[in-house]
Amino acid sequence: MSELLSGIAYTGSKSPLVILQQAWAKTHAAVKTSGKMLGAFVETSLPPIFEKLIKMTARSTGFSLNEIIALGNQIEYSHYSITSVQNWVKRDFKDLISVPDHGKKYSIDQAALIFMIDDLKATLDFDSIRKLLTIVFGQGEAGNTRRPVSPLQIYTAYTSIFEQLDKNNDQVLDLSGHESGKRNQDHILEHLIKQKADEYAAGLNGISEKEREAISNLVFITMLSVQTSYFQSMAKRFFNATLFLQHMTP
Repeated sequence: MSELLSGIAYTGSKSPLVILQQAWAKTHAAVKTSGKMLGAFVETSLPPIFEKLIKMTARSTGFSLNEIIALGNQIEYSHYSITSVQNWVKRDFKDLISVPDHGKKYSIDQAALIFMIDDLKATLDFDSIRKLLTIVFGQGEAGNTRRPVSPLQIYTAYTSIFEQLDKNNDQVLDLSGHESGKRNQDHILEHLIKQKADEYAAGLNGISEKEREAISNLVFITMLSVQTSYFQSMAKRFFNATLFLQHMTP
């Protein structure tokens, strides 16, 4: 999703069509090898928001709230509703997200902020999320506060790092260095994620050390939240299955 947002935002990057083509080919590797891609794609049910992106002839200046929700619902383990997101932009995170940047349309950075908020709510309450994001981004109104980095930059950073640390794509961060028979090795995960977050922040130019540390901590927290959302989703699936099967006759 972060690559797709970047493709929409920056004319020098891959187009949304190319990004979607590559994502489809990655998940249909066997079909690609067999040369039966046309039939496989015809049978693929694409979300309307992806169909719209495929037909785009120019980069978008922004998205409506409904389009942001449609995009967000393509992210694994995310469940956006129009009511919830409207509450975010009009009340809960109004000062952070601000009004639509392009008439009635929200910018790519505003969309990235909404996606970030959804990731963070797996571990933090709304008041904590507001405080954390305001430390890094300031208030949302244009020109009010200098932003050391954009929301899209942060969103791209932590989602990319997560993919790097989940090479086998099982939704669980890969760890090494455990010592057999030794207890209390939970610090390994903490050190690994913080190291990656620090490396990202260290590569940013034109920011103060205080800003650098805040950015590193934000990347660290959001990565843990993404991991947490996977376990939350799994727990909910098993809970719902338990309720559904209760007293069910064979």
